Amino acid sequence: MKRRSARRKPKEKKLRPAAGLPRIGLEASYEKSVPHEWTLGHFDPRLPAVFSTPAMIGMMEAAAAGAVAPELPPGAITVGTRIEVDHLKAVTTGATVVANARLVEYDGRFLVFNVEARSGEHLLGRGRVFRAIVERSRFHAQAESRNTKFAT
Repeated sequence: MKRRSARRKPKEKKLRPAAGLPRIGLEASYEKSVPHEWTLGHFDPRLPAVFSTPAMIGMMEAAAAGAVAPELPPGAITVGTRIEVDHLKAVTTGATVVANARLVEYDGRFLVFNVEARSGEHLLGRGRVFRAIVERSRFHAQAESRNTKFAT
């Protein structure tokens, strides 16, 4: 008996959400004055007190999460899964930074956002953030189960 090999169609990027998914085009911003704790100098006094890349990415993630939060099902949140970001310019403590995120597409079960961070007219960073929709309590329970417990 011969087996037929089933041809699978390549996965296509969805431009329309399935029922219950956030709409393409949702946007949000996150604004903050840069505290010293968000600078490289906070982690290593030999380095300059400039806005760190991880802090910029955190702001972008917060903006992305905020963009879709109102349209998520009850009990659902989004979690970051991938980032593609360029940090282009530096600013110092006290600068006002605004991170913007816009939902632009779906890639399988992932939401894809275009993101940028600005301080006034200066583009500090830009790129893409990928997030997945998960059930909050299940996600937390799974994460908690991975914690290593040490006996005292």
